[in-house]
This record gives sequence, structure tokens and C-alpha cells, in this order.
Amino acid sequence: MFAARSATAAALKKVATTSTAKAASKAFSSTTASSAKVAVLGATGGIGQPLSMLCKLSPEVDELACYDVVGTPGVAADLSHIPSNSKTSGHLPSQGTWPPRSNDGLGEALTGADVVVIPAGVPRKPGMTRDDLFNTNASIVKTLVEGCAEFCPEAVLAIISNPVNSTVPIAAEVLKKAGVYDKTKLCGVTTLDVCRANTFVAENQGWNPADVDVTVIGGHAGITILPLFSQVPNASFSDEDLEKLTVRTQFGGDEVVKAKAGAGSATLSMAYAGYLFTENVLKALRGEEGIVQCAYVESELTDATYFASPCRFDKNGVAEVLPFGELSAYEQQWFGKMMPDLQKQIQKGEDFVNN
Repeated sequence: MFAARSATAAALKKVATTSTAKAASKAFSSTTASSAKVAVLGATGGIGQPLSMLCKLSPEVDELACYDVVGTPGVAADLSHIPSNSKTSGHLPSQGTWPPRSNDGLGEALTGADVVVIPAGVPRKPGMTRDDLFNTNASIVKTLVEGCAEFCPEAVLAIISNPVNSTVPIAAEVLKKAGVYDKTKLCGVTTLDVCRANTFVAENQGWNPADVDVTVIGGHAGITILPLFSQVPNASFSDEDLEKLTVRTQFGGDEVVKAKAGAGSATLSMAYAGYLFTENVLKALRGEEGIVQCAYVESELTDATYFASPCRFDKNGVAEVLPFGELSAYEQQWFGKMMPDLQKQIQKGEDFVNN
């Protein structure tokens, strides 16, 4: 049994070293003695638990703070038995008091955090779009980001809660109202779109997924997701395959929701993608150079205020929003369809905070 567990651990460690970004294919390394704290908000959910476990296993994480409205002490206790160098804590909201005071549990989780990952919110169910989640998840993200503004205003925020196209603008408006907005510190996590595109291309071309790095631009919902398969070196697709690959990447979440038959959404793959994104950010914060990965950030590349494209990260967060290159005629068609929807979803997030 011990040998089996060791083999599983070794396999997991090997998988964990593979990234969707070229720079992240390097071996794990800590380039500075400074400690790194990651806070996961929504740590007991379907994404939050496996994401927290992967962060606990990462040598880039020195302290892991788990926060949710229920169950986090148990999750943290469970994670604390994993033999890694990071220490783990679990936090719950404070009990109601009079006079009212800040949420001490949230404050404890966030204080000193370098990266805050937010997968909190309700999952999608069959027939639901990401936009259907808006009313519930928008309020959750707003409240949590208000805490970030108060307790860790300089942390990099990685927003997973859907609809990302709207929740990132919500976070930005909250931070602006608090006077602490920094566009280099706020990201929507679109890494799962890259993971899916890499996987589907590798299957289609008979390649190793670790050797594929598809640029995916736009947003993180349906047709706002645009994989640039024309830029994949040495790949050749029929028109039929190109259409199938594009639509499957755009609606990969629906595939999982349907397969789970109402029992959940894409939790495990999203947790893995969130972990990859977080670890790359931590490497950059520690000083590793050449960290490039797609992210949904404030951008001037298009008419959309926020847009996903390759970004270079450094010690301060997003150092540079990189151009996404030339689009094929097929991709231009999708780009034209995408922009009105994306801009509408961005406006909806901004209006939620300001109106």
C-alpha cells in the first residue's frame, strides 16, 4: 500500500510540473527565501478543496489559508496531514457582534496574503449559463474583494468565480471605490480554456499535450472564448475539425456539466488550472523570469476594457499584456461575434457595483 501511495505521489508531482505556459515547464524552484502566502476563498467547495490540496503540495506555497462559510477547519486539518513544507490554516466568518465589526475570519485568512484565489460561489447546473450565476456569485465576489481591499490590498487576485467576464469588472470597481485598484494585481483565471485547447489539439494531432501551448483570447464564457489554433506550430486541421475543436473549447464546461448529470460542474480540471495559474504567479513574484500565461485582465488590445491574452508576469504581478498575433479569417469571424457579448458582460459587472 505504501508503495502504491508513493507511486501516486510521484505521479502527481510529475503532473504538477507541467504547465500550459512555456515558461512554466521548468522545474519547481524557490528563488528567494521570502515566504509566500496563498489564500483560497471558497476552500470547501468542489473547486476549492482540490485547489487547496494542490497548493498544499506546491513548494512555492509556504502558508495556505483556507476560507469559506462552512467546513474550513476540517479541510485545513485534513490538508495539514500532507507532508509538505507549507503550513495550513482554516477560517470561518466571524460570529455576529454588536457593534458590528470586520469579519475577523476573513481578515485572518487574507492578512499577509501574496496571492488570493477566489473560486467561491455556486456551480453551474444543466441548462444554466455562466450568466445565470450572476446574481448570486456577483454578491459573493463583491463581499470577498471588499475584504481583500481592506486586509491585503497589494495581493494578486485570481478570480475563478463565474461569470468571470463580469466578476473581474466587479472586483475592479470594488477596488477602485476603496482606492486600492492596481490593474497589475487583478486577473481572471482563463487557464482552463488553455488546458482544454491543449488537450483537444493533442488528441486531434496525436501529440503529447505537454508539447502543446494554444493561445486562447477573449473572455471565459461560450463564444467569448477564442482559441487561436492557426498559431499552433506544425498543426494541420480540416475545416470540420477546426470547427469542432473551437466549439468544444468554447463549451467544454457544458460537456462536463451534462456528463455529471446535475451533480456538479468542471471542478477538478478547474482546480488544476487554478493551481497552475497560481503557481506561475508565485514563481514570478519570487523573481523567476519568463513567466507568460493567458489571463483576463485590464487591456488596451481591443475595444473591451478587459480581455484575455498572453501576459508576462514579474515581481509585481502583470508586467505586460502581450499582443495575440494575427488572426486567421476563421478566427476573425469568431472575434466579431465575441466582442459585443464580452462588452455587454463587462458592463453588467461594472453596473452591479456602481448602480
